[in-house]
Amino acid sequence: MSNSAETRLRADFSKRVVVATRDEPWVPSPQHGVDRCMLDRIGGEVARATSLVRYAAASRFPPHQHEAGEEFLVLDGVFSDEHGDYPAGTYVRNPPGSAHTTHTEGGCTIFVKLRQMHPDERRRVVITTNDAPWSSSSLGRSSLQLFMSPDGTENVAIERLAPNATIAQYVCHGGEEILVLSGVLSDESGDHGPGVWLRNPDGFRNALASRDGCTYWVKRGHLAPHSPP
Repeated sequence: MSNSAETRLRADFSKRVVVATRDEPWVPSPQHGVDRCMLDRIGGEVARATSLVRYAAASRFPPHQHEAGEEFLVLDGVFSDEHGDYPAGTYVRNPPGSAHTTHTEGGCTIFVKLRQMHPDERRRVVITTNDAPWSSSSLGRSSLQLFMSPDGTENVAIERLAPNATIAQYVCHGGEEILVLSGVLSDESGDHGPGVWLRNPDGFRNALASRDGCTYWVKRGHLAPHSPP
């Protein structure tokens, strides 16, 4: 994929999207052993993108810079760069202008968002979610805060619903993205198992439930109509 050949995949952010990633194709990247399952994308090889990225064992990606930032969650295996090793469950934000060289010994899969940060963001974030403290409510919902922008327009977390827990209908002010990590998350459109990615537009009315319990990554508030896609 060249920089001149722009791809527009699920690029209308005013529409709801539900993607079962297990049914999506994997596309080879320019680097051998690194494949991508593209969820949304605007651009060529350099793009605003949301993807699953799968590294084969002993694969690596050469030095590269993230001019508009990178955010990722390690889903399986151990992902590494010159700053350290990131086992499954690690959440990382590399701010605009950062650079690294990535590799893996045994193979890994990450959920990654590129070129979607505020240009003034400067702080690097690394959270090992398996060891971090969670907050709980009395309604069977618990959450682990991963990031909150200073103006409150971007809120990233991992949330859990206990068996038979529900979240009453709410309005997705500024939009919402969800990636189901384990269990089955239900809404009015049906049941969504591990690997399902949902993108709800600004103003969408949603309600969530789980019969047997579930865990999901979620980002809210970042898809307001005034925000550039």
